[in-house]
Amino acid sequence: MTAAVTDAALVVDAASVMGLVPARPRLLALGEPTHGEDVLLDLRNDLFRQLVEQEGYRTIAIESDCMSGLLVDDYVTSGAGTLDEVVERGFSHGFGGSAANRELVRWMRAYNDGRHVSEQVRFAGFDGPLEITGAASPRQALTALHAYLAARGDADLLPCTAETLDDLLGADDRWTEPAAMMDPSRSVGSTPEVAQLRLLADELVAVLDAQTPHLIAASSREEWDRARTYGRTATGLLRYHLWMADTSPSRMVRLLGGRSSMMAANLLALAQRGPTLVHAHNAHLQRDKSTMQMWQGPVEWWSAGAIVSARLGEGYAFLATALGTIRHHGVETPPPDTVEGLLYALPEDRYLVDARRLAAVLGGAAPAPRVSPWFGYAPLDPARLAGVDGIAFVKDSTPGTPPGG
Repeated sequence: MTAAVTDAALVVDAASVMGLVPARPRLLALGEPTHGEDVLLDLRNDLFRQLVEQEGYRTIAIESDCMSGLLVDDYVTSGAGTLDEVVERGFSHGFGGSAANRELVRWMRAYNDGRHVSEQVRFAGFDGPLEITGAASPRQALTALHAYLAARGDADLLPCTAETLDDLLGADDRWTEPAAMMDPSRSVGSTPEVAQLRLLADELVAVLDAQTPHLIAASSREEWDRARTYGRTATGLLRYHLWMADTSPSRMVRLLGGRSSMMAANLLALAQRGPTLVHAHNAHLQRDKSTMQMWQGPVEWWSAGAIVSARLGEGYAFLATALGTIRHHGVETPPPDTVEGLLYALPEDRYLVDARRLAAVLGGAAPAPRVSPWFGYAPLDPARLAGVDGIAFVKDSTPGTPPGG
């Protein structure tokens, strides 16, 4: 069986990736089965460099706050700030602690130095400003959108003043109340102020859309596009806070689905910019429904990848990543009858696997599902391989600097 599996194993490089898909995808999604393992991010960085140099990719989008990511993009394109500052402030979920993420930002700045803006590489976070345990205040996004429109548009078209927004937003700590995830009554989402803010945010986005020709002429397409990010984030956050206050049985489905919708909207906007490498957890990028065991039981929702794949068709491709061992977390050599076990028996440290060829090699012999002793690692589900364009396999991960959230 090992010799047959070898026929499905390719070198992990841009040429091999392009050989797995019918055409260059606008969004090439590279998943990861766990966070905090720099060996996976090193693979991502290597692949991104090759995609830039050989396939014309110009953007990388990662599972990080889309608002914070603007700081990183400013740095890599113009040198604004310092490397230390943007790594500390430009990543959410604790990802700034990764040496591989720091190296990615450093390389992107060096690549862009002296290049025309049309040839520069770009950085984006595509997650909302939220964690599974809570969400940020919409202040930053709402006030930035209002300021953009006030400076370049017709003030008479704006539904409110900046002072009105400030009064309705109130103190930021009421938005970030940590107890709200477990106790909906602690959420700000059901207050009259949030209801009013949702209406105002909708009106501000409507002005942004209706005044598109004037706004692009009065600023730039780049500034207008950034304002659209503000609008998506503000409306998404306000909707998320509304659902935080929900007491119905569908509360968690709405929250997780709402996060996926925010991610998908950001990815679809990036697809309009040009070919983009997307990096996030496999669960966010897969074409199937995602599942999670929560305190009230299992929850299912459509992932960002599923939404985007349905919209883009062949414009979206998904490479799932699997790991052999993470011994520092108790994940030992995979059983030989699992997908990871079959790949672990091969001699090299990492592979790109043609999922269709692997399925043909396996025939009717479905691999056993792997069970991880550590909750932080999600093994490949052999029943979902049909929805994968390829598998990036890394044999072993050694301890690095894990993210803090």
